[in-house]
Amino acid sequence: MPSVLEANQINKYFYEPTKFQVLKNVTFSIERGSFVAIIGKSGSGKSTLMYLLSTMDTDYEGEIIVNKEQLTGKKQKDLARFRNENIGFVFQFHFLLPEFSVLQNLMLPAQKLGRWSDEEIEQRAYDHLKTLGVADQASKLANKLSGGQQQRVAIARALMNDPLIVMGDEPTGNLDSVNSEIVFDTFHQISREQQQTIIMVTHDEDLAARTDQIIELKDGEVIRH
Repeated sequence: MPSVLEANQINKYFYEPTKFQVLKNVTFSIERGSFVAIIGKSGSGKSTLMYLLSTMDTDYEGEIIVNKEQLTGKKQKDLARFRNENIGFVFQFHFLLPEFSVLQNLMLPAQKLGRWSDEEIEQRAYDHLKTLGVADQASKLANKLSGGQQQRVAIARALMNDPLIVMGDEPTGNLDSVNSEIVFDTFHQISREQQQTIIMVTHDEDLAARTDQIIELKDGEVIRH
């Protein structure tokens, strides 16, 4: 399979309180449709790497290429458009808007993209909620759902724009073992059935062991990929 993401010689520094190198010559590639775990101890640079790969942080040395497109050096407005079209996000905390219904939370990113009519967006939202087993919660306010349900809705929202890559930063970190398993199985199913690439930062080595590829960081360096 062709690579969907390449990181070449990535170096990243923090400057407060003193200059410190947090990522060192990080190089790897990820195949389209694979389920990838980024692991490492606290402070190894996992979340920092994820923010670089997602184009949220552009202050680094090296290059990041997604779908054969060089992202390093692009303007912020171009990166924002690229993110909205190509990357779905799932975080440890779901970041759903509590005053909106589940359905409205899902429709917002697609309405922002403007690729489909409201009727099509609503249908897509229901389809994704059905896939995630929470279609019966569509009209509820987001803050009325359980933690596990909220995280499944957050995954459905990440899928709304047919992203090339879904990125998860500790997406199971706030969940019990049952809901962690549901979220993991959902990612696995999406990657297999829809050929969507999943990149997940996780502390859970048991879950990571069941993915297609493990990128392990130690003190900012890749020791396995």
